[in-house]
Amino acid sequence: MILAGDVGGTKTTLALFEPHGDALVLVREVTLTSHDFESLEAAIERFLDAGPRPEIEAACIGIAGPVVDGRGTTTNLPWVVEERRLACAIPAGRVRLLNDLEATAHGIWALGEDELVSLQSGALRRGNLAVIAAGTGLGEAIVIGDGRIRTVIATEGGHADFAPRGELEEDLLRYLRKEFGRVSYERVLSGPGLMNVYRFLRDTGVGQESAQVATAMRERDPAAVITQLGARSADRLSEMTLAVFISVYGAEAGNLALKALAVGGVVVAGGIAPRIMPALSAGPFVTAFRDKGRLSALMETIPVLVALNPKTALLGAARVALTL
Repeated sequence: MILAGDVGGTKTTLALFEPHGDALVLVREVTLTSHDFESLEAAIERFLDAGPRPEIEAACIGIAGPVVDGRGTTTNLPWVVEERRLACAIPAGRVRLLNDLEATAHGIWALGEDELVSLQSGALRRGNLAVIAAGTGLGEAIVIGDGRIRTVIATEGGHADFAPRGELEEDLLRYLRKEFGRVSYERVLSGPGLMNVYRFLRDTGVGQESAQVATAMRERDPAAVITQLGARSADRLSEMTLAVFISVYGAEAGNLALKALAVGGVVVAGGIAPRIMPALSAGPFVTAFRDKGRLSALMETIPVLVALNPKTALLGAARVALTL
């Protein structure tokens, strides 16, 4: 049996798969609230105890944070995860830790055509691929393409310095700098980032907050409220917030494409993108993606796709576990 996991700052999804040759059959799956557990080992223990406890040959877990020498510290959780400790706790013969976007990149090749939506068709060709995903945080990964061989490279590019384009984003940077000091792209392109942009527009008088929306945000996840209302144009301030978010998202996706020379394509994954597909498809994302000065013509040739399957990272972790 294979154990796969996708650990995020908000939720942790764990699953058992039965290998059948090169295929994997899902046996059991659960999604847990990450902050309900003091460690990943405790979450896995809860999952395995909920049913017949199988013999696990290999496990692969994608975590939201840097993984170095088999050890990872989650960015938005107080967890430290180590391969050796996990192998003993499960127990499992082989354990591999990956950055969550590294796992997502591996999972792209498990998706069906109906689970990928095109934002820009571009030109089909071999070459590097880039993956970017905004959710609780902002993840980025690069896939080096060399014929049939693909090498996935984890990055922490989401924590690179936020680079504003124009007066509004310069004001946003100054606003966030007062609170955080240094400002990364993740401070804008994430669930908490949506709320940061919303507060900036509200507090600087660019937009006005409605009492109903303020109440909704106290009762529910603020980012979910913004995306739902903004995508439906049901609240002006939420709509403005989403517009800033999407433009910055497109620009940073383009930055990543340039750094990776991702002529093979860019895949937008993560939990936020599928919820705002109409707004993503409307144009500002692609406009910002292409707006790269002398290289704008090249950017127009790069395919841009959105991964709709929320379990892409889990599938990727399972595929890596199969190779162990």
